[in-house]
Amino acid sequence: MGSGLPDSAAADAAAGDAQAAAELSRAAELLDEVKRGVRGGTLRLYRPRPTMAFGQRDTRLPGFEAARAASLAHGFEPVVRKAGGRAAAYHEGTLIVDHIEPAREAMVHHRRRFEVFGEVYAEVLRGLGVDARVGEIPGEYCPGEFSVHGVPAPGTTPGGRVKLVGTAQRVVAGAWLFSSVFVVSHAAPVRSVLTDVYRALELPFDPSTAGALDDLVPGLGVGEVEQALLSMYREHGALG
Repeated sequence: MGSGLPDSAAADAAAGDAQAAAELSRAAELLDEVKRGVRGGTLRLYRPRPTMAFGQRDTRLPGFEAARAASLAHGFEPVVRKAGGRAAAYHEGTLIVDHIEPAREAMVHHRRRFEVFGEVYAEVLRGLGVDARVGEIPGEYCPGEFSVHGVPAPGTTPGGRVKLVGTAQRVVAGAWLFSSVFVVSHAAPVRSVLTDVYRALELPFDPSTAGALDDLVPGLGVGEVEQALLSMYREHGALG
């Protein structure tokens, strides 16, 4: 655990016309500011515009241009991020959490941060009525060992487990950025664009694993998730 609540713990309501690339760049700018000591630990929460965030490895695949075109056809702006693995989609029904902290030996606890954030985020979702667990599920997009997935209650939702939170981390000398995407509502557009993008990239993907929190708890909204996360941070302070 860190030493206290980040200096800045307020929701960043991104303007509707903000560009996806600029939203992504802002996280890198904040990381640099924390690294240089211009600001202290920072927590940034925002609802993004429709975005397809490709990983660096995706850009080297033969189908990248076709995947990029597919994302645009679905109305998702393609960007390439420095943190994270494979392509991930998000829109106004998702909540992005960027947590940045200064650290002399930022790489030392790299894996431990994934473990801590995964468990704490799953706990927050369980408090909202979701049967949330940590671990990769077969066929998920942007697969990760510490993804948070949900398990439908018997007889309530068709299908099996669905990915709800994807996490990524970027470490530089003197600071770390832990970025998480909570898919809260309107899973259908995310599922649709990911299906076409992963087909173009020729990467494995099971569309049934792409879901949202409101698939499991009908009526759950971004605002409720945001408030639950902020309450958790007020209780625990900095993590990692």
